[in-house]
Amino acid sequence: MKLRFWSLATAMGMSAFSMAHVEIFSGVFSGLSEVPPNASPASGVTTVTVDLDLITMRVQSSFSGLIGTTTASHIHVGGGPGTNGGVASQTPSFVGFPLGVTSGTYDHTFDMAQASSYNASYIAGNGGTVSSAFNALLNALRQGRAYHNIHTSAFPGGEIRADLQAVPEPASMAAMGLALIGLVSRRRKKS
Repeated sequence: MKLRFWSLATAMGMSAFSMAHVEIFSGVFSGLSEVPPNASPASGVTTVTVDLDLITMRVQSSFSGLIGTTTASHIHVGGGPGTNGGVASQTPSFVGFPLGVTSGTYDHTFDMAQASSYNASYIAGNGGTVSSAFNALLNALRQGRAYHNIHTSAFPGGEIRADLQAVPEPASMAAMGLALIGLVSRRRKKS
């Protein structure tokens, strides 16, 4: 009976992973996350949702307490937390991002099948096509090498930064929970 439960939990976990068509990444804005770090009192959060069926990327963020006023905001790709990297998304700033303010919110969905959603040099440096740029950005997000940066008049290189990390989707969390229950049950039987 326990072996059947383990097999069912494993099968459910595999199907949950194979059905995932949306990947979510989030981060907390902080001046201490900038490279080099700064003492900005600003804070905020950001969520990047990539829809693999629609080939879209939704960016939702809120921020407050900036020392300077916003001049640009976009996603960079580097080597991971503690490193800087080039701009992958639109330049000089996300379309519609609130500029000239010290606090605000942003919510926009980008069509990642369009070259206008990327920095042209990011496309050129990552295979030369929109498709290869999308794959490179998605892999950077999955590997924790992407960050959302907000640049201001006080900190032209970036006042606050949010290192983006994958957020497990609910089906995967449920599958992991079932697998853990199966593992614990199995261990108890051996004891």
